Amino acid sequence: MATQPQLYTLHIQLEPLHFNPPIWRRIQVTGDCTLRKLHHFIQAAFGWSSVHLHEFSDGLNRYMPLDADFADMFEDALDDRKVKLKRVLKNTDRLRYLYDFGDSWQHVIAVEASEPCDFSGTWCEVLDGARACPPEDVGGVPGYQHFLQITQQADSDEGRSALEWAGGSFDAELFDRRAANAAVQRICNNFWG
Repeated sequence: MATQPQLYTLHIQLEPLHFNPPIWRRIQVTGDCTLRKLHHFIQAAFGWSSVHLHEFSDGLNRYMPLDADFADMFEDALDDRKVKLKRVLKNTDRLRYLYDFGDSWQHVIAVEASEPCDFSGTWCEVLDGARACPPEDVGGVPGYQHFLQITQQADSDEGRSALEWAGGSFDAELFDRRAANAAVQRICNNFWG
């Protein structure tokens, strides 16, 4: 007998021990979503660019892209394209998601709710969130904290240079739910990831 499709409400917080106020997103996603697709949804919801390696961990197993170039480094990892969210969440209500092994952005994913839904397949929606995602390659937590300090002095050479590097402006308090959800919906509608 087939099991009823599930819809999960996930709270995803970036570096919970380092940022106060927190940087977080709340999404709803179907249990048929693979972890690779969840990676793409997280990237879109936060505003990351998906240019670095990533890894999910449930405390027992690691799930990640299994690239032939790195096979010897990650021989104990499982292919995140082949594992669905409902399988991983069967035994836990919390996951860790690591993005960018250099900057080492740790995210904690907590299941806030799980409910049956009437549709199968992969679907996601951004429900809420707070604060802007750090720029790519800013240097992890210490680099981002330094970036925030120097961009407060936009009239200094270092501040202007940092803002220019970040695309001309940066507002750490900005979160646009509609833009984040539109990015997630493009992934749903284009069937990629």
